[in-house]
Amino acid sequence: MTGQTTVRHTAPADVRRDRPTAVPERAGVPVAEGEARLVTGEPGCGRSRFLDRAARAFTAGPVVLVRADPDSVTVPHGGLRALLRLSAEPRVTPPAVPPPNGLDRLDGLDGPSADAVLRSVLRAACADGPLLVCVDDAHLWDPASRAALGRLGRDPRAAGAVSLLLTAPGHRPVDPEFAGIPPLRLDPLTAAASAALLDEETGGSVDRGVRDDLVAEAEGNPALLLALLRSLTPAQLRGRAPLPRPLADAEILTGLVGGCLGALTAEEDQVLVTAAAAVREAEDGSAAVAPVRRALARLTGGAPAARLDPPPQLLVLGDGRLRFRSALVRRALYARAGERGRRAAHRALAAQEAGLPGLLHRAWAVPADATTAADGAAAALATGLAAAATDPAVPASPRLRCAALARAADLTGDGRDRAGHRLAAAQQALLAGQPHRALRLLDAVRTGAPGTELRGRAELLRGAALLRDGPVDEARATLLLAKSLLAAHAPAAALAATLGAADAAWAAGDVPGCLEALAEGHREQGRDGLSGPPAETGAGTPAGPGAGSAGPAASLPSGDDVLREHRRGMLALLERRFEAAVRSLRRVVDGAAPGDRVETLLRAAAAALLMGDLVGARGAATAALVAARTQGEAAALGPALEYLAYTELRAGRHGLARTHAEEGLRAAHRAGQRNTAAHHHAAQALAASIDGDADAVARHVRHAQEISLRHGLAQAATLAEWALARVDLGEGRPAEAADRLGPLVRPGPGRGHFAVWMLAVPCFVEAAARAGRGGSAGPVVEEFAEWARFGADPQAPAQLLRCRALLAPPDRADGLYESALALHETAGGDFERARTEFLYGQWLRRRRRLREARDRLGAALVGFERCGARAWAAQARAELRANGTSAGGARAGDLSALTPQQLRIVRHVAGGATNREIAQALTVSTRTVDYHLRKVFAALGVRSRVELARLVEQTEKTPAHP
Repeated sequence: MTGQTTVRHTAPADVRRDRPTAVPERAGVPVAEGEARLVTGEPGCGRSRFLDRAARAFTAGPVVLVRADPDSVTVPHGGLRALLRLSAEPRVTPPAVPPPNGLDRLDGLDGPSADAVLRSVLRAACADGPLLVCVDDAHLWDPASRAALGRLGRDPRAAGAVSLLLTAPGHRPVDPEFAGIPPLRLDPLTAAASAALLDEETGGSVDRGVRDDLVAEAEGNPALLLALLRSLTPAQLRGRAPLPRPLADAEILTGLVGGCLGALTAEEDQVLVTAAAAVREAEDGSAAVAPVRRALARLTGGAPAARLDPPPQLLVLGDGRLRFRSALVRRALYARAGERGRRAAHRALAAQEAGLPGLLHRAWAVPADATTAADGAAAALATGLAAAATDPAVPASPRLRCAALARAADLTGDGRDRAGHRLAAAQQALLAGQPHRALRLLDAVRTGAPGTELRGRAELLRGAALLRDGPVDEARATLLLAKSLLAAHAPAAALAATLGAADAAWAAGDVPGCLEALAEGHREQGRDGLSGPPAETGAGTPAGPGAGSAGPAASLPSGDDVLREHRRGMLALLERRFEAAVRSLRRVVDGAAPGDRVETLLRAAAAALLMGDLVGARGAATAALVAARTQGEAAALGPALEYLAYTELRAGRHGLARTHAEEGLRAAHRAGQRNTAAHHHAAQALAASIDGDADAVARHVRHAQEISLRHGLAQAATLAEWALARVDLGEGRPAEAADRLGPLVRPGPGRGHFAVWMLAVPCFVEAAARAGRGGSAGPVVEEFAEWARFGADPQAPAQLLRCRALLAPPDRADGLYESALALHETAGGDFERARTEFLYGQWLRRRRRLREARDRLGAALVGFERCGARAWAAQARAELRANGTSAGGARAGDLSALTPQQLRIVRHVAGGATNREIAQALTVSTRTVDYHLRKVFAALGVRSRVELARLVEQTEKTPAHP
């Protein structure tokens, strides 16, 4: 065995330039002290590089990194010997006493003795601090060493402060010795990470279109990506010569999967090729076993291969389905079978499959040269395939429909029919979350010289793809072109292009562009032009699906009435015709129902957010999410989750918003939607700013701003800047927050996005007032008053009174704070109410009204803790300490500090009564009971009714009664 050790940030000597330099993004060391992880993934996923990065990231102590030598697999204890030798090197920490049964006597030891030697050496190595042990390709160690390593992995703490990272391939069963070690599977690279890897390797010299082709072909595998890069000529990389088709041929693919295919028998190979053909376009990478079994029987005439007994290291069977352990191995098997072998497998499967899958297998079984209308059989098959793929009654995923329509186009002669098939395939590719595939199909439509309508529909789809993943100004121009091409031929499609162009302008913060897209050719009778700035809409949410959000522009329209009403509502809102806007938007929301098409539900969610109808927005976005999952529309998952995240942010449920945004970010990456990803990064930054997680805020802001700068996403950039200001405010830096927010909220060319800046006004006013700059906030408060009157934000009226209180003289501030708290009672939302309580309590403390201040600050602390606003909670505790009150809770005798009404309520709670029962007993409302309980919880420092009952029992020593 050979080994290599590293200390702290020293890179291993055998890290080569030809090894993948990008792996799935993970921060820090992926293992805690005293824990072990088995890092797995398919061939070429970057396991070795991941281990290198983990070794460099470990700064708590020394690192031992061992790479396996496959030629020494038969040497007993060879792997263990290498590990012990490196662990005993002086630069790691030599053991003070030679280990029992030393290195040269390992060969004669049994398992327990070998374990004792290993643990003794490692314990000595980490005597002065934690130790990270990394073993690359641990599956190649000899059996005795694997067994010892596996036992260590199940209990690393037995060797001291040791952390253990092992790597093993994920396209084969886990070695029994490592079965008890928690796995850490490396996912494929995102499209953005793959593009970054190419730019790093080439200095950004690859043509953009070629880069996108390489990223799509590699499917997130870094080794395959680099192999494809090395296979192209300089002219091809610069886009001056055509690319080979397919890009990933059999030679490249089989070269990457190594020897795992070399020992297959002819029967096993036939089983695997047939299985690979069966799952070629499967959404989940699996296929039913029964049709494959029958196809094999047809291929072999009942030979033993029909038993479907595949090599378990490559194929997994369970619950009547089969799947490959590695997508790369599956692709290699399919490619090396050759056209003849693939056609035979598809022909056999076509005889066993019904519906669209059967037709598609028949189409793939057609010879490659049968691609003209002169071949009658091929043409007939293409017609039937396209008809089935466009029939909504045929159950199929968008991905399968896309494959069927693309193949139908291949089997159709040049002309309108071929262009139509490709256009329909591109539409399905967008729904399936495959924008690159859609754009390539649309390129083929463009080169086919289609008529005006087909070209217009192609530009509509191209603009929709750019709206999710591209410069939004380009998306707007493309959609306006589509609108002009479609106006005379397809008014409904032209309307979809209109809204798409408005969405693009909205994302860019271009008010005139929004008005141009919405109003041109659709002006209402008796309406004047725009006067004054647009109404501010949405709490950090796109008004109408913005950049990265799905809407009718994502596919050809189905609900014309929905589109018309949404256009009218957006236009009226921008022109400050608020009553007309609400009427139209309300029709959009009320007209949607579970079971509607995804784009209809997304429009309803957007309309509800514009009106501040959080219940309606949550319902529509949830229905859209369910529909997208049910119908396999991967492209709609990210936008639906975006609406849910922004809805929960507005409702003050920041933890739930963060959960939605995390899931939405993964969905956006899978679908290649960087613009949608930018909004999810912004949403996570906003949620993390409430949690007080400054590092997370900075990380998500960096990602959001990087995409925003490249694609012109003014809305996401403004949201990210607002999140940074909230961190400053939450950490007690009001002057810095005011400096950051001032340019965003004041009139002028630097003002933030028009759908966001008004929402940041309360933060700016608070920051300016706390920094002693209240005079600069007056003008924006008056603009905020107009926004509050619109009624689209339930919190705005209470926030307005809080802003006025911050700027008011002492004789008026008291009443304004009280009025604001009364409005919070109806608006709901723990965070905004707690902020008002906090500022009121701070104001009271500075005027030496200490008992009142304690009540307000205590209530604020409870509210902040409820919603996870840790930074704000820390400020509330500091204010309580300055007030002479402990924030940690009350002693048993502190019940005397309660008012008589509060004491009565407390005794009812101690007796087990509910809020409703207490309200009935005291002849008050349940809201009043809840209000007093919040005060009680804050004053006594308890967090639950159980704690409160226990406190009463300890204080009074008798059952509580009113």
